[in-house]
Amino acid sequence: PNRVRRLLAEGKAPIGHMLMEFATRGMAKITQRADLDFVLIDMEHSGFDFGQVNDLLSWYKATPVTPFVRVPSSDYDFIARVMDAGAKGVMVPNVKTPEQAKQVVDAVRYAPEGDRGLGLGLSHNDFVRPNPREYMATANRDNLVICQIESTEALDNLEAIAAVPGVDVLWVGHFDISQSMGIVAEFGDERFISVLKKVAEAAKRNGLAAGIQPSSQEQAREWMSYGYNLISYGA
Repeated sequence: PNRVRRLLAEGKAPIGHMLMEFATRGMAKITQRADLDFVLIDMEHSGFDFGQVNDLLSWYKATPVTPFVRVPSSDYDFIARVMDAGAKGVMVPNVKTPEQAKQVVDAVRYAPEGDRGLGLGLSHNDFVRPNPREYMATANRDNLVICQIESTEALDNLEAIAAVPGVDVLWVGHFDISQSMGIVAEFGDERFISVLKKVAEAAKRNGLAAGIQPSSQEQAREWMSYGYNLISYGA
């Protein structure tokens, strides 16, 4: 079961961590001992290959920590492979349009909610062939679609992206969005703070979670006060 979905449904704020560089076999238990709710396994900015990601997803099955994968792009082949390897959802960088968000949903969700290919009895099923209809419905309820808002174009399309059925989380990529605004890393700038509030409000209005990755406890407290309720702390 997806621990993050359960906690969000209970009105709590799941706390996680981004995995980059280190994909050792002990990582799953180390992050469990840190009492994390989820991890984000990064394929955008790290050197992880698919085999390393597959290993991590397998090791996380021995823990209650929910593993998500940040894929390099919204392409179907990236998303489908990590989902079949056992990811409980994907984070997709730099989603700019509702059409792109729909492309992500289609790759994560099975019919009738999406267009994910149906390969059964593989890693995501623990190598046991399930009842297809029951499994598809359960997976559609369980898996998470996280769209990163990282550009002024995405801000222009924010309501339309948030309204795409199957999107679960709007996640601000704070460095990239500040770069797109021409105020790179100026996180105290009122224009940046206004954007943070705008995204959190759009998420709440559409029944979605708002995610972000603060760099300090002070930053975490501030951003959570704006409505961010899915927090990845550190990498």
